[in-house]
Amino acid sequence: MSTHTNTERPVRRTPAPAGDPGSRSRTGPPVTPASTGRRPRGSWTSKAVVNGLLVLFSCYTLMPLTWLLVAATKDRGDLVGTGGFTFADFNLFTNLGDLFSYGDGIYVRWLVNSVLYFGLGCLASAFVSTAVGYAFDKYDFPHKEKLFGLVLLGVLVPGAVLVLPQYLLASKAGLDNTYWAVLVPLLVNPFGVYLARVFSESYIPDEVVEAARMDGAGEWRVFRSVGLPMIAPGFVTLFLFTFTSSWNNFVLPLYMLSDEKLYPVTLGLAIWSKSSQQNPEFYMLTIVGALISVLPLIVAFVCLQRFWRSGLTAGAVK
Repeated sequence: MSTHTNTERPVRRTPAPAGDPGSRSRTGPPVTPASTGRRPRGSWTSKAVVNGLLVLFSCYTLMPLTWLLVAATKDRGDLVGTGGFTFADFNLFTNLGDLFSYGDGIYVRWLVNSVLYFGLGCLASAFVSTAVGYAFDKYDFPHKEKLFGLVLLGVLVPGAVLVLPQYLLASKAGLDNTYWAVLVPLLVNPFGVYLARVFSESYIPDEVVEAARMDGAGEWRVFRSVGLPMIAPGFVTLFLFTFTSSWNNFVLPLYMLSDEKLYPVTLGLAIWSKSSQQNPEFYMLTIVGALISVLPLIVAFVCLQRFWRSGLTAGAVK
């Protein structure tokens, strides 16, 4: 009877180095820099560089507005005799009184015109662009992509190139020097149509549209009650883009309008700025008027940013 003796030597396992994040020891989870409480090298320096660049760009962006705010509080003597960012005697309310009383309140008339042109006009433009973009996304019709390609070609054409043809068309139709001469061109926005189609593809699922149709809703009812509320963030974004670019529009009103009472605030301030070379009184009026003209843009962004940044249909389709 023979006996068997196990001569195999036990294998000794060497524990992995503690600094290797991808390895496991026999006594616990892998050791990482986060578990030891140590930050990776260079993390705080990269954050400091990014924050420093953001502060630098913010200061560069706010510098003209800061100069405008400081200059609006001075009189003409302090405006020339003091530094650009140095406060002097506070004359803001006096300057505002002079601005609103000049020419029987012509500046107020220009502000109302701007709100009419670029407030209601851009609201209508955003609605038209949203409807057309929704149609390009949800409907199938002949030559759909070719027509959309023409829309994209319209994006490549600068708006200033179209001003003269638009003026000739308005003159033939008898609309020049009227409110319609500025309002009608705002309704056509190729970039808005493109952006609305992108938003429609992202925010309005096809399943929701088909469910509304199966419930008996007509196409207009589907768009008005289902599509438009779901695409509200895109609609607000379109309105803000159009409102910002149109509020600063100068060339179109310059060609279309000749009556001073029909001017928007941008064109009126440009006329005052040109007249300040002969009459220094207009220089102060232009500065204070420019400060007031910025306020509607700030109010629009502050009031609408929560709609702009929200996603109403996140997780709507499971």
